[in-house]
Amino acid sequence: MKCLILAAGYATRLYPLTENFPKPLLKVGDKPILDWLIDDIDTAGLVDEYIVISNHKFAPIFQQWADSVIPSEAKKSCITVLDDGTTSNETRLGAVRDIQFAIDTLKLDDDLLVIAGDNLLDFSLVQFIQYAREKGTSCVMRYYEPALEKLRKTGVATVDESDRILAMEEKPAEPKSHWCCPPFYFYRQADVPLVQKGIDSGCGVDAPGSFIAWLSTQTPVHAWPMPGRRFDIGNLASYEEVQRTYQGIIQ
Repeated sequence: MKCLILAAGYATRLYPLTENFPKPLLKVGDKPILDWLIDDIDTAGLVDEYIVISNHKFAPIFQQWADSVIPSEAKKSCITVLDDGTTSNETRLGAVRDIQFAIDTLKLDDDLLVIAGDNLLDFSLVQFIQYAREKGTSCVMRYYEPALEKLRKTGVATVDESDRILAMEEKPAEPKSHWCCPPFYFYRQADVPLVQKGIDSGCGVDAPGSFIAWLSTQTPVHAWPMPGRRFDIGNLASYEEVQRTYQGIIQ
């Protein structure tokens, strides 16, 4: 299995911290956000390559980080930094096109764990991988969000009693449920070739959940109820809050 880490954004809401430095490498506690994610996933030994999709501006910084990763020589050799060639927020490809860029460039034909590089969790992603493999389908994660204003800024899914997605929409004006879907996805190998078909069919390309919303109309997709919290680092205030409160994986 490969792990695609979406890290090609410019994080303009975190300026000046991220004006010349990538958000996924900001430190929380004693290590960068990416280290928290990879250290967790790596415990299961299920991923044989981590692929960090970067923009051109930050690719050298990500490469320097990848070259300095110490925990194990095996892990060090399994981090690939992919430069999508964009140089500004205005010219970015969008998350779905970045995923397809990685698939095309690296000829990916495997199960894919696709995650945002700027979110933290207080539970292990290994549980999500196990859930997806038990279901045998592509999967997303979900959590209950009571606030309407927050629902309008994210992916929202309706599900049946078996967790299968009945409908999903990115940033809906009128949310049809309270199930938010953060940017953590499992694509089964058979669905990887459908990313390009989704783009060609007109699915949105900016938010990564847009492809999953389309995919759920083509084949079964399930949504795993998260057992803990997600920490989204979107602006300076949220970054300061995470620095104060994040305690790592507790379940």
